[in-house]
Amino acid sequence: MAIDTQSPHIQNPKVVLFSLRTSFFKLRTLSSMASSSSFSWFTFVFGLLLFTTSIASAQLTANFYNRTCPTAMSIIRGGVSTAIARERRMGASLLRLHFHDCFVNGCDASVLLDDSATINGEKTAIPNANSIRGFEVVDTIKAQLESSCPGVVSCADLLTVAARDATVALGGQTWNLVLGRRDSTTASFNDANSELPSPFLDLPQLISVFGNKGFSPQDMVALTGAHEIGQARCGVFKNRIYNETNIDPSFALSMQRNCPANGGDDNLAPLDSTTPTVFDNAFFRNLVNQRGLLHTDQQIYSGGATNAQVDRYRLNSAAFFTDFSNAMVRMGNLSPLTGTNGQIRRNCRRPN
Repeated sequence: MAIDTQSPHIQNPKVVLFSLRTSFFKLRTLSSMASSSSFSWFTFVFGLLLFTTSIASAQLTANFYNRTCPTAMSIIRGGVSTAIARERRMGASLLRLHFHDCFVNGCDASVLLDDSATINGEKTAIPNANSIRGFEVVDTIKAQLESSCPGVVSCADLLTVAARDATVALGGQTWNLVLGRRDSTTASFNDANSELPSPFLDLPQLISVFGNKGFSPQDMVALTGAHEIGQARCGVFKNRIYNETNIDPSFALSMQRNCPANGGDDNLAPLDSTTPTVFDNAFFRNLVNQRGLLHTDQQIYSGGATNAQVDRYRLNSAAFFTDFSNAMVRMGNLSPLTGTNGQIRRNCRRPN
């Protein structure tokens, strides 16, 4: 059972204030250092992102629903378990929904909004169209939450908890959550197209894209480990299995059987061909053997600075689980709406 706990200081206002004052002092220090030729502008921006994240996360608490909806966690966990029992692939789909939500203007459930006369949503953006799924599972869980606690639990928190519970259900390690996110009233088709990482990026580009969100290269490699589970469409990895050279020939041939050079773009293949529905560390062993399905996956083990981290994860699953959990906590704290910002949608597909 996944339990939502957090260090006591999260609920201690004096300690929160001290934490924010400390962060502000660090920010002032970073600002003064930024003028030094020995201090990179990237480091300053990274520090600024961490500072703003600390302010947002300080408004989230581990016990946010303890009084207002004490059954919330069990309802979400039960809905996730039921969905995965029907289709194990759904675990990866729920995890991916959270990622695609948070990477576009923060964790605000904007990815769940349907198009309307006033909303050009994110579902039909190029990285999402015919790709992200699990909306019906979210609808079912949300309906149960509304029945038990009307207007209390946000869709953004639902996605955050569901991603964690889905990972645990497939064998991964749990992590502590802070809650209290609120839902956006709009979405951005253009931002989804521009902010989500492309599966065709090289390593320096990956580091840059994740760095823009406040993630270190280590976070990026750990989060890429989400590809321990899930599937990809042929059109996304076709060029890799036919044209790239840093790929095991027998693996490429096996993938070509279900992904012809012409056509078949919607055919699916597992991102981890060894244990496709188990959250373990086989994905990283595959990379070492040049059996990464996506171009971006193999890039993190291509002779660059991240090779050593992949080697560490393939040999030590506990190290991967810990780093992945920590990175997911940071993911969930990307620019959440809190307080009176946003709303608590009663239907995750549309604003109230």
